[in-house]
This record gives sequence, structure tokens and C-alpha cells, in this order.
Amino acid sequence: MLSRFFSSEWIALASVSLTVFLFIHTQILTARIEEIKQEALTAAAAFSAHENHLSSASQEKSRGDFSGNNVHSNAQEQYSSDQQGGSSSGLQHHHRQYLHPKKKYNATALNNTRNSEKETLFFNRVPKVGSQTLMDLMQRLSIANGFQFHRDKTQKVETIKMTYYEESRLTTMVDMFTPPSVYVKHTCFSNFTRHGYSMPIYMNIVRDPIERVISWFYYIRAPWYIIERKQVFPELPLPHPMWLKKDFESCVLNGDRECMFIPGEYHDGVGDHRRQTMFFCGHDEKCVEFNGEWAMQKAKRNVEKHYAVVGVLEEMDITLKVLENYIPRFFAGASHVYHDNLSSMVKINKNMYKPPVSEQVKNILRQNFTNEIEFYEFCKQRLHMQHAAVTNL
Repeated sequence: MLSRFFSSEWIALASVSLTVFLFIHTQILTARIEEIKQEALTAAAAFSAHENHLSSASQEKSRGDFSGNNVHSNAQEQYSSDQQGGSSSGLQHHHRQYLHPKKKYNATALNNTRNSEKETLFFNRVPKVGSQTLMDLMQRLSIANGFQFHRDKTQKVETIKMTYYEESRLTTMVDMFTPPSVYVKHTCFSNFTRHGYSMPIYMNIVRDPIERVISWFYYIRAPWYIIERKQVFPELPLPHPMWLKKDFESCVLNGDRECMFIPGEYHDGVGDHRRQTMFFCGHDEKCVEFNGEWAMQKAKRNVEKHYAVVGVLEEMDITLKVLENYIPRFFAGASHVYHDNLSSMVKINKNMYKPPVSEQVKNILRQNFTNEIEFYEFCKQRLHMQHAAVTNL
């Protein structure tokens, strides 16, 4: 009993010490960033030339004539134009700029919910897109709207891409939930019909790809994340101090392996979920290719055919409005509940240890995220079209 007491005391002391250490070091990193910015332009030019050589093959591929391109329209051109012009608001255009002038949008044609045969909602959530906030919202709505809420357990290693057998087990489990039900899990898109089941109602959220990888970089270094993981999985070793000391800007500018986002790469060994399109593409090996053309086009087709709503983190009000109108069985009253609890919801997983990252460094990364950015802009335009259809814009 006494040894158990001291063991518990030691763990508590170690946790507090780690938290204090990381907090102090993060403050130092924030100060160092200002010094790094002075060197960024010179280093960025050299690194950019290197990355351009690696990504040229991907950028020169011709676009396939998939239906997703018709929806995408000029959104990517608008984004690129703003970046070249030095605008910092390239991802924050008013939604009218994503819509065809004078065109009326049909809400029924844009609503895939009507294609589902049962009231089971599958949220195959992408990491670092505000999904924790949305899950909290859904749990609150489950009481008012009368549905069951299910989510997967915390995993030591997330199984995102599955084998056919693993995918079959997943689809069988989800199909067994009594409607109306919600299931939430980090995983790639699964076509339930391949395994003999009807399709659920699919939904997801996306985020600016560059902001998402920056968020992930600091998220896994946050003291509370490390402590929570250690509590759930005591056998996990504590991260090396040198790894904890990394800051994102230096990581990119110095060509650190963790921050090299190389187009065409399949298995980088980093495990940072840099492939947002992969969650919509599926479990095919081709979906793993980073910034791949095939993966992007397959992801677009799956969104158009199977997803009721793909929201955008940066535009939560529009996202909630569309969810309320296109999936009312689960999201009726979502905007009201969200804004009534806004002060607590916006703090979920908010990382106070994440320092700012310069536009110079972000622009270096954008050159290698061309297809990831295009898919993000495609999802944003589709969301705006759905919103316009229900608000008569």
C-alpha cells in the first residue's frame, strides 16, 4: 500500500514538473521565433527551390475530367491569386465569391441525406479540424433530438487505413447500431455496400491544410496531451527533450524530416495525419500518396456522392446552418446550442502552447500542398452552395 502511494505521488510530481518545463520552454520558443523570422526569407528561398524540384511532377499533371472539378470552379484560382498578391485573408473570402452569379441552387439536389436508407450518422472525423467541439455539440444534441451517441475508444495508435477485413468489421459494427445513432471515429471513408450494408449518412469537417499540420505539430507537444496519453497508456515512454524543443518554423527551414512534406511520398514514417484527402478517398493504397492527384479526385467524387455535409472549421456558423438544414434529425437546434455554450466549446482542445508561424514559412509549405489545398477549397465551395440553396442567396 505504501509503495503504491509513493508511486502515485511520483507520477503526479513528474506530471507537474513536465507541465512546468514545457510551459517555460514554450515561452522561450515564442521569443526565438522573432529571431528566426529575420533569417526566414534567405533560408526559405533555398528550401523552396529544393521543394519545387520535388513537387514539379505533381504540379504539372493535367486535371482529370471528374465531376468534382465542375463544383470546384474558380475557387483555387482565387486562392492562388490572393496568395501571390500577398493577402493574408486568402482563406477568408465572403461566401458569395464561391458561387456562380445569379445562379439558383437546389437544396434537394445537393442533399445526400435523402439517399440513406437508415438514420445512422457516421462522422469519420479528420484530426485537428475542431471535431472535439463538434462531438461535444452532438452529445448535447443527442438528448434534445433523441438519438444515441457512440464514439471509438482512445487508441494507442489510430488505425486510419484499414485492411478489407478490418473495414468489414467496422461496417458490421456501425450497421448494428439502433437508429437513430451517431458513430464517431478517426478513419478513412468506407463504402458500406462493398460489405453488404446500406450506406449511413456521412459527414465530416475540413480545415486549411497548412493550419492543420501546424496545429498537429504543437498539439502532440502540449503538456496536457502528453500527460493524458501517459495516464491512459502508462507504458508509453516520455518524449525526448530534444523533440519537445522543436519549433515549427525551425523544423521547416532546417529541412527536418518531420517537417518535410514531399509530394508523391507514400510512407513517410511521421504519422502526423498530413493527408486530409485520405479520409475522404478511402482505404485504397493510392489514397496514401501525399498530395496525390488520384487521391484528391477520388476524395472529391466521394464527397459529392456520399457525404451529406462536409463542414469547414473556419466557417462554423455556415457549417452549423447547413447541418441543421441537411441533417435535421441530428442537428436541429445546433446553432442555438453552440452559441449558448460558446465560451466552453471554443476552449475544447485549444492549445495555448502554439506560437504563431510566419507567412513566409506557410508559403513554403503551400507549394507542396497544392492538391490538399484544392480539395479544401472544393469542400468550401460545396458548403457555400448548400448554404445558398437554403438561404436564397
